[in-house]
Amino acid sequence: MAAGTRQGAARPACDPRAVPAGLVPRTTRGAGPVRVAVERSSRDFNVFWAGQTLSVLGSSVSTLAFPLLILAVTGSVAQMGLITAVATVVNIAAGLVAGPLVDRCDRRMVMLWCDWGRAALHLAVPLVWTFTQPLWLLYAVAAAVAALTMVFQVAYIAAIPGLVPESRLTDANGRLQTTYAIASVAGPVLAGALSGAVGPAWAVGLDGLSFALSAVSLLLIRLARPGTGGDEGAGDVRKMFTVGFRFLWRHPVLRSLTILLTVLTFVTLAATDLLIFRLRDELHHGDSTVGTVLGVAMAGSIAGAMLASPLRRRFGFGACWLGSAALLGAALAALAATGSAVATAIAAVTFMFGLTVGGVCSMSLRQELTPGPLLGRVTSAFWTVHNAAGPVGVVVLTAAADRYGVPPVALAASATCLATVLAGLFTPAALSRPELSDLGNRQSVSRGGDPDRPAT
Repeated sequence: MAAGTRQGAARPACDPRAVPAGLVPRTTRGAGPVRVAVERSSRDFNVFWAGQTLSVLGSSVSTLAFPLLILAVTGSVAQMGLITAVATVVNIAAGLVAGPLVDRCDRRMVMLWCDWGRAALHLAVPLVWTFTQPLWLLYAVAAAVAALTMVFQVAYIAAIPGLVPESRLTDANGRLQTTYAIASVAGPVLAGALSGAVGPAWAVGLDGLSFALSAVSLLLIRLARPGTGGDEGAGDVRKMFTVGFRFLWRHPVLRSLTILLTVLTFVTLAATDLLIFRLRDELHHGDSTVGTVLGVAMAGSIAGAMLASPLRRRFGFGACWLGSAALLGAALAALAATGSAVATAIAAVTFMFGLTVGGVCSMSLRQELTPGPLLGRVTSAFWTVHNAAGPVGVVVLTAAADRYGVPPVALAASATCLATVLAGLFTPAALSRPELSDLGNRQSVSRGGDPDRPAT
C-alpha cells in the first residue's frame, strides 16, 4: 500500500486531527472512479471479514478453554466465577472510555493494537504453562483481554461504515453476524476437542494465533475516516453517563426495564460457569462433551435472533420480553434437575433462546424510545447500570455452587427469574406496544432531543 494512502501514515494514531490522505471518495463524478471505489471497498471488506471470521472462531475457543484451564488448575467453580467477575468489571470500566478513545484515534490502528495485545496475552499462557502454572497470570490475562476486547468492539462497530458504501451496510452486517453465529457453534466444539487432546492452555494459545491473523488482515485494508464534527462534550465521561442515566430513570418503561434486567443479570451471568462445572465436575463428563453442549446451545441463540422480530410483531413487547425471562428461569430449573448431557444441552438451548429474544427486544425498544441525539449516551448508561450487578452475582452464585453444588444454586436463580417476571407484570415493561404509548414523551425536549420528534 502506498504511503500516501495508508491510514495513519501522516499523523500519530491517537492524534484527533489525523485524517488519511488519498482515500478514494465514496462518490465521484465519473463512472470509472465510482467503480474503483466500490471494488476497493469490496476487497477491503472481504479481507476484514476473513480476518474477523478467524478472530471470532478463536475467541469462541477461548470461551470454553479458559474456564477449563481454571478448573484444571484450581478445581474450583468459585475461582472461575471470581475471574469472570474481574473480567466483567474491567470490561464495564473500559466501555466508559472506549467511545471517546475510538472517536479521537485512527480506528484501524486502535483495532491493530488491540489485536496484537490480545495475541501476545493469549500466546503467553501456554508458554508460561510449560514451566509453571501461576493463577495470578490467568487473572491478569482475563482482565487485560476484557479491556482490549471492549475497545476493539467499539472500534469494530464504528469502522464498518468506513469499509462499505452506505447502501451495503445491511448486507455487510448480515455477513458478519452470520460468521459470528457459525463460529459460536463451532468454537466450543473445537475447544473441547483441543483441550482433551493437547490441554486447555494450548487451546487458549490458538486464540492468540487467531488475533495475530486478524491483525495481519487489518494491515492489508484501507479504512475511511469520518468527518471531525460532533465532538461536543467528547471525553467528558461523567457528564455523558449522567445525561444518559437521567433519561433512563425518567422514562417509566426504560426505568422498569433497567431495574428488571439488573436483577436478571445478577442471577444469570454465572450461568455458563455453572453449566461447565455441572457437566465436568458433578456429572463427570469430558471436555469434548462440555464443548459440544456449549456449541449446541448456540443453536438457541441463532433461532432467537431469527424469531425475535416476528414474535414481537405477533405477541407484543411485554409478552416476548417477560416470556424470555420465564424461559431463563425454566432453563435454570432444568439445569438443576437434569443428570444427563442431553437434557443439559436442551436446557442450554432454551436458555440461549430466551436470552437472545429478550436482548433483541430490549435493544430494539430502547432504540425506538430514545431520541437519536441521546441514543449513544442512553445505551452506555443502560448497559453500564444493568451489567454492574453481574460481577457480584457471579461471585455469589459460583461461591455458593462451590459449597452447596449447582442444583440448589440454579433453583434459587430460577426462582428469582420467575419472581422478576411476576413483578414485571405490574410495570410498564409489560405493555404490548410501549413504543406507541406517550410515556416519557415530555422529556424528549428537556433531555436534549429534537423538539419536533417524540420519544417514540
